[in-house]
Amino acid sequence: MARITLRQLLDHAAEYGYGVPAFNMNNMEQGLAIMEAAEETKSPVILQASRGARAYANDVVLAKLIDALVEIHPDIPVCMHLDHGNNEATCVTAIQYGFTSVMMDGSLKEDGKTPADYTYNSGITKRVVDIAHWGGVSVEGEIGVLGSLESGGGEQEDGHGVEGAISHDQLLTDPEQAVEFVKDTHVDALAVAMGTSHGAYKFSRKPDGAVLAMNVIEEIHRRLPNMHLVMHGSSSVPEDLQEIINKYGGQMKPTWGVPVEEIQRGIKHGVRKINIDTDNRMALTGAIRKVLTENPSEFDPRKYLTPAMAAMRKLCKERFEQFGTAGNAQKIKPLPVAEMAKRYKSGSLDPKFG
Repeated sequence: MARITLRQLLDHAAEYGYGVPAFNMNNMEQGLAIMEAAEETKSPVILQASRGARAYANDVVLAKLIDALVEIHPDIPVCMHLDHGNNEATCVTAIQYGFTSVMMDGSLKEDGKTPADYTYNSGITKRVVDIAHWGGVSVEGEIGVLGSLESGGGEQEDGHGVEGAISHDQLLTDPEQAVEFVKDTHVDALAVAMGTSHGAYKFSRKPDGAVLAMNVIEEIHRRLPNMHLVMHGSSSVPEDLQEIINKYGGQMKPTWGVPVEEIQRGIKHGVRKINIDTDNRMALTGAIRKVLTENPSEFDPRKYLTPAMAAMRKLCKERFEQFGTAGNAQKIKPLPVAEMAKRYKSGSLDPKFG
């Protein structure tokens, strides 16, 4: 079965100059749609589940679902990733259920709401790195607090996100501190803060450098050319999906997401993992609303979930193609976590600087 660690996948993406979408999932329909899109485009894929998704689906069900998706698509390298782990226990239990990668988000304290200082963040992230690497599992860390440069705050997603207004400096990753963080923690991937945020309502206008600081990514990449960077909150919130939702009874307010061309700019400067959730939720919701509006007597879930999966599959295919992921699945021979553990122990996967 083609299960892969985040580190091996992103090393390959860096070598060949592409990015990998990390699609959040909560249920069977989302998993099937993502994997069918990966199969059609021959793309490696990152499936990720948040703490909220784990609670919704139940860890046992989610683990068995991932096993089934991997078995159905044996030629597609699949990284199963924990999104926004809040403490050591959350990360360790994910590993126990077969996750090949975890995120330890120490930018916020364990409550997932309160900004943490550097000492707390680097300390807890390093502890998770040590545990995960012993077992060959990858770790993503975060430096800086995810949130909007327009509003000066964040948006809760699955119970995770900073509460209240915070300073502009906290919402932008300090490139110098990013270097220090990588040296102190040995993370495999680094999520950075530069103006993106969770949810649909990211920007009130088409984002420019004042609210989407891509220059921060470019400067971090200049200082850390070998580190895999991660863009969180990177749904593009397509206007056509907003229109479909509202046409069939929805009430989405006008909003802007992260333009695909800005993500492609990031990929040229070290971004290897791009987190996407809202776009897929919108694709599903729009298709379901359409069926139930046009056929109000319909009550068979298969009749509205089938077109919903098709809409999500279409969006996922577009992202695989836009990020350059398409066609790379067959180039990768996944290594087992036991082999990755040996490489961590030998020091061959330690961060490289300069």
